[in-house]
Amino acid sequence: MTFLSVLRTCFEKTVRRGRRSAAAEEADEAAAANELWDLFFELGTLQVATNFFSEHNQLGHGGFGPVYKGLLPNGQEIAVKKLSLDSRQGLREFTNEVKLLLKIQHKNLVTLFGCCAEGPEKMLVYEFLPNKSLDYFLFDKEKSASLNWRTRYEIVTGVARGLLYLHEEAPERIIHRDIKASNILLDEHLNPKISDFGLARLFPGEDTHVNTFRISGTHGYMSPEYAMHGYLSVKTDVFSYGVLVLEIVSGRKNHDGRLGSEKADLLGYAWMLYQAGRALDLIDPSLTKFNNDEAAMCIQLGLLCCQQSVADRPDMNSVHLMLSSDSFTLPRPGKPGIQGRGGRWTTTSTALTNTNTNTNTNATSTHSGVTKVSAGSSFVEDFSRNSISVSSIDEGR
Repeated sequence: MTFLSVLRTCFEKTVRRGRRSAAAEEADEAAAANELWDLFFELGTLQVATNFFSEHNQLGHGGFGPVYKGLLPNGQEIAVKKLSLDSRQGLREFTNEVKLLLKIQHKNLVTLFGCCAEGPEKMLVYEFLPNKSLDYFLFDKEKSASLNWRTRYEIVTGVARGLLYLHEEAPERIIHRDIKASNILLDEHLNPKISDFGLARLFPGEDTHVNTFRISGTHGYMSPEYAMHGYLSVKTDVFSYGVLVLEIVSGRKNHDGRLGSEKADLLGYAWMLYQAGRALDLIDPSLTKFNNDEAAMCIQLGLLCCQQSVADRPDMNSVHLMLSSDSFTLPRPGKPGIQGRGGRWTTTSTALTNTNTNTNTNATSTHSGVTKVSAGSSFVEDFSRNSISVSSIDEGR
């Protein structure tokens, strides 16, 4: 069976399981299957769209190959992720991403238009997002001015909505495994869309976690239980999200050795400031105006998501409720999971816009017996229905 036929089989199964209700008629199923052909692009079409994959149209180079901007005959702009021919690992990620993205559709997730699989060439075709990725703006002193506080807060909220969908609302639970600033793309209105599902894992049924020997992710964003023991659950994404929130608030990367030993690790520094009652000192200096309550809440939320105890971290449903309601007082976070943040781990970065962030390091893996922890959480039930107090948050009580 050819690779193309395998992909078509995946598409057909996905349509039957993920896009149709059990009561759908046979005619609907046949119509859905026929639509599969619209998802396959001919190689020639993509060659013309990208000017034969010219360097001028290259947007960046991800972990598994280059990404190009293209223009279809109907005027639709696209981003084409081209799998490197010499990438042995990438074939698995390519197939994985196709199958997963067909199952999911959400305004805070990047949209897959289709794929191409002709001969040795394998490509994914996405929507093109003109404003690059979050890191392009966030970590540039001049460009970060474009991200005022309202925009940053909406990005924090939008990413939370996207993760909530993946964890609890998608046809099957999906753990992304590589939530980071370079994988958050921004549309024309700076709305966030989670991208790059090459490392994502599908969790069918009621499974809450898995112990894996293959540890993949990005240094600085990985939870300690996953980095050191291969313990993967939805709380792995929650931890990464917490680090991302602290980056968005502070306007700096999660690790910057130029800042000195005290400030180099963002998570450790945020925890120190919180304990000292100076949490708002973490705010990006370029933000001349910001909402004190929201900023303080985001810092505390980031620390809650990054707690060392897996069970104590909120799930994304709780996170979303915290961000969308003004009637919760957040509990005091426990010690953050700083262990395992040193070392070298597999990293991947795929740019679907004009960005050249690509950090690949050597991979390593470890394993050990890990106590099973349910992904469910009664976290929200512990909240008291009161307005958030900046003083109580800053005091770190």
